[in-house]
Amino acid sequence: MKDVRVAVLGASGWMGKVHTMAYQTFPHFFGDSHGKAKVVALVEGNSSSAQELSERAPDAKIYKTWQEAVNDPDVDLIDICLPDNLHYDVAKAALLAGKHVFCEKPLADTAEEARELADIARDKGLITRVGHAFPRNPVHDLAKELIDAGEIGEIKLFKGCQHIDVYGDPHAPYMWRANGDLAPTGIVGDTGSHVFSFMEFLVGNVTSLIADNYITAPKRPVVDGLAFGEVPELKGDEEWADITNPDGSNVLCRFANGARGLVDFSRVATGRKFMQGYEIYGTKGSLVYNYDEINRIRFYSNNDGVGRRGFREIDVGPEHETFQKFSPLPNFAVGYNESKIIEAAEVIKSITENQPMWPTFENGHHICQIIDACMESSRLNAWVDIK
Repeated sequence: MKDVRVAVLGASGWMGKVHTMAYQTFPHFFGDSHGKAKVVALVEGNSSSAQELSERAPDAKIYKTWQEAVNDPDVDLIDICLPDNLHYDVAKAALLAGKHVFCEKPLADTAEEARELADIARDKGLITRVGHAFPRNPVHDLAKELIDAGEIGEIKLFKGCQHIDVYGDPHAPYMWRANGDLAPTGIVGDTGSHVFSFMEFLVGNVTSLIADNYITAPKRPVVDGLAFGEVPELKGDEEWADITNPDGSNVLCRFANGARGLVDFSRVATGRKFMQGYEIYGTKGSLVYNYDEINRIRFYSNNDGVGRRGFREIDVGPEHETFQKFSPLPNFAVGYNESKIIEAAEVIKSITENQPMWPTFENGHHICQIIDACMESSRLNAWVDIK
């Protein structure tokens, strides 16, 4: 079976490292019955990282530009781990060159761009994937099984959130993620898209919403060479840059199936190092998830006897095929890096078997529609419909 030859773009960044590791690691857990990957190219504009990259993937070519990888005939799959504003141009060029594409979220800056990418991929018969990794934790497959089996009845209410505190301190330094040129949708595309992916995966399409986007500190000090999550000591002579995209948002929404939603997310929730969760309420029961208990879902059912009703804790375990690949014991910390390994395995399987798997660029378009609507709604201070 031929290896799927992969080029990882933005290879020295956090996501680039995680994706490279995932391709190299997934056969240890999933075997190679559905294909194998070979990282044949790493792209990084920072020449000082070249030595490190060559050590991480000794047989890979080291490119300075994404165009070199896209034009390389030895590359089958372009994996995009670049700033948001580059996703559309790189993905389009890769698709037009006949490459399969795995792109980190958000897929594009606008739903219109995402629609174009999905259409090109469909017309050319190429496999696509968007990096919404969180729902690939097997615990969410369990949640979906319960929903699809009708065990919580008709969904009436979704509540979701995701918060971090990297900008909780008004003196926290400037980063590219706060630059509206590099990341036009800010936290809406960065963090909101994660919540929206749960909505898309578990509940369905959103038809309308109203959003209140906000910025908490209009300027931030600039510190050169700062890596994500680092907290340097300021000297007092730093330049200050404008924050030009949202720090957070509160959203009300309506779903095509009649359910309502309440969603909030931000990068300014002081003390919340990583907070993520959802609650799904139906006519027969409900589901509650909290990332702090990463492999556990809470399930409530009206079918339980009177006086015996309450939330039961279900720890996803080896009964679930994907979880079993990592651990023979339930609730044994299948976390974020494992979800990226699952992603990589599914991408390679999709290409090998020519079978798309969620979330494709089509799903990415749906999520970009929600992001677009949040930006427009906040600007207009009004409800916005989604086609």
